[in-house]
Amino acid sequence: MPLCTLHLLALDHTTPNPFSLFLFTLKALHVSPLIISRVIRWIILPSKLSTEHLLGRNIHWDILLILPDTSPLPQDLQKLVQHHWSVTAGVPSRLIQDFPSKNNALLHPDPSSVPKLSEKTCKKTTESSQSLELSDELDAWIETFVKGSGKEARGAVSMFNLLAFNPGMKSEYLKYGAAFAKSIGSKHGGNAKIVGNATHVNGSTVSESNSRAAENGVDSKGDIGTRKDNWDEIALAHYPSILHFRDMLASEEYQVVNKRYRVPSLRDTCILMTSEIAVEGLLGDERGKTEGGAKL
Repeated sequence: MPLCTLHLLALDHTTPNPFSLFLFTLKALHVSPLIISRVIRWIILPSKLSTEHLLGRNIHWDILLILPDTSPLPQDLQKLVQHHWSVTAGVPSRLIQDFPSKNNALLHPDPSSVPKLSEKTCKKTTESSQSLELSDELDAWIETFVKGSGKEARGAVSMFNLLAFNPGMKSEYLKYGAAFAKSIGSKHGGNAKIVGNATHVNGSTVSESNSRAAENGVDSKGDIGTRKDNWDEIALAHYPSILHFRDMLASEEYQVVNKRYRVPSLRDTCILMTSEIAVEGLLGDERGKTEGGAKL
């Protein structure tokens, strides 16, 4: 199973035009990522695992970069980064085979293939989105976000998920995953385009006992995976827009399955909303500058 590394990057904003400089350097180094996406906001915060690294010092992550290998970031890119967190995962080869063309079809679909949005104007909300429900705050934020002028406001979104399972509960989560693919997610355009089993976090090996505990219960020492970075799986889920994602969260059909299988199975999880469309916009801007004679 091929290994991919997912890098979360907070750029050095003391550098002029940090996003443009990063993208220019990435291209100059001939690095070919599977995904480069701009981080928009947290949907779910981690509560137990990697909190110091992911949330500490009020870090605002800028870029999700997924590379189809385990090589470290080139030094020229590292110089542009203030904070860096990574997770390596084994991803089924069928998912990354011909990935660029498959991903482009998701990001720029035939409009007739995109599920229609719900006509319900009044959606049931909750106090928190931590259980992947539509909170008052998230609902209001989405209303503001989609009024933006950039293409990302109405374009596809990529939700980066980290998952850690309760002992013996992975099989229950798989029931959620099957329902997501069959109906509750796919009917809203949801597509788990990258999924994999975590092998390393920040270069350190994820405890094998943690994976066994997730599948079978506690290990021979009674350990359920106490290391603070022991994530089990990663996933990158596509939605045609943030409005489609909102429709899914507001769906009673979705919430029945979410509360029955997903929520009880997870020891910890987090979700970051990202936009590949936003990066395409930046790349387009830089192409325009280059064609006009400007140099970075």
